[in-house]
Amino acid sequence: MNQAKPDDAVLTAIGLMSGTSMDGIDAAVIRTDGRSVLQVGAALTIPYGTALRHRLGRLVMHLDRYRNDAAAVGREITLAHVEAVEQLLAATGFAPAAIDVLGFHGHTIFHDPAARTTWQIGDGDLLAARTGISVVDQFRQADVAAGGQGAPLVPLYHAARAASLEKPIAVLNIGGVANVTWLDHDSVDGEDGIIAFDCGPGNALIDDFVHLRTGRPYDAAGTLSLSGTADSGIVSRLLENPYFALPPPKSLDRNAFDGSVVAGLNTPDGAATLAAFTVRAAADAILKLGMPRKLLVCGGGRLNRGLMAGLVAALPGVEVAPVEAAGWRGDALEAEAFGYLAVRSLKGLPLSLPSTTGVPRPMPGGVYHPAPKSASDA
Repeated sequence: MNQAKPDDAVLTAIGLMSGTSMDGIDAAVIRTDGRSVLQVGAALTIPYGTALRHRLGRLVMHLDRYRNDAAAVGREITLAHVEAVEQLLAATGFAPAAIDVLGFHGHTIFHDPAARTTWQIGDGDLLAARTGISVVDQFRQADVAAGGQGAPLVPLYHAARAASLEKPIAVLNIGGVANVTWLDHDSVDGEDGIIAFDCGPGNALIDDFVHLRTGRPYDAAGTLSLSGTADSGIVSRLLENPYFALPPPKSLDRNAFDGSVVAGLNTPDGAATLAAFTVRAAADAILKLGMPRKLLVCGGGRLNRGLMAGLVAALPGVEVAPVEAAGWRGDALEAEAFGYLAVRSLKGLPLSLPSTTGVPRPMPGGVYHPAPKSASDA
């Protein structure tokens, strides 16, 4: 059971995010009352080592074969998060006692909301014991158990950060999977001002293809895809996937789409085709909602010049910009969000809404792991 906090209390949290790109951990300090964002503090990224990234990728991509590795990889992931917290505390000069809570997303290795199943590996008790800081984790479980999609969860944070921006506005997060947040007016706890859903592939297909062909983990700055020509026929076939006809809210697993359709293309053209698929899926989803004043792009995809140029071309008349244009930190945004959601969890506030995940009612969530009473408890 979570430790309830007064509704008006301002708490200091560290949010931790290990995303579908599997490249490492983002960690960020945030001060919030669970509704407004009062301050964002220091942030850092800790890359995964090659061996851990390999084991994690193997588990995610071939879960049926390597399911028995989940506990061991989850422990490794947790210890990497301990290191991230320790480095962030060292950088800020904060003692563990200065941090009220860690928001620990863990790492998603399977997500099937239709079967009311979502699985994030990571050990909240171990993280609390090793850091001396209380932890909230398992953010998606209550939503999925109640019939929601369990994703995306960051939109409530987008709404809080966009409170002063002119509406309507859209926020597109291009991680391994892409999701869009549509904001009509200022509303954090009310569902009338916000719609959110996974809109299609993000970087995952491109990353996997580039790694297979070149051994590099991703298409840095979109250079490879910009040098190729997209196959419009393949893009059209990919867009025939039944997922795109489903109404929102809806969510995707990282492995929902088959990138092998570009196996017959050369490397630049294959990367360009997969990038075009990501762009078209996102642009089509946004245009079904309306014409935003601005599209703010976050996640690693905002650094891909091919994806950004494609969005500009696909959304004429819309200002397309990375979230830094609004004064947000693109590399830290999701980590900040899970610090924010951890505080909301402590206060019993909803983490998701019917209009963001399809859950039947505004849904609190998260599991609380108290810090040990003394270092010897670790």
